Amino acid sequence: MNMKVLQPAGWAIPKGYANGVAAQGLQVYVAGQIGWNAASQFESDDLVAQVRQALLNVRAVLAEAGAEPSHIVRMTWYLTDKREYLSRVREIGAAFREVVGHYAIAMTAVQVVALIEDRAKVEIEVTAVVPQP
Repeated sequence: MNMKVLQPAGWAIPKGYANGVAAQGLQVYVAGQIGWNAASQFESDDLVAQVRQALLNVRAVLAEAGAEPSHIVRMTWYLTDKREYLSRVREIGAAFREVVGHYAIAMTAVQVVALIEDRAKVEIEVTAVVPQP
């Protein structure tokens, strides 16, 4: 892919994300995905299970544009419980590696008071750039 990680000289290298990414190609914008299945039903109230399902949902939407997780350049995570996220970051990282597989992504994570779906614990939106021939 035609992508460049943006890392200012002298800055500490971030763990699990990139400070910035420059890319050229077909831009794909994925609306916030939550941890429910294709039938819009939650199979779990567990944060890690919801993260995994939300990432699988992102992957499915990307596929509709001929994109894949390696094309993701930006992610924003909305979480309802910062402390739960931080206490389970290793498990979340494992789910992330399983579904997405790379960390050259400009990422932001914020805690929110609530999400529109009451059972949702996480919502993830994505921008991807697919190289053009």
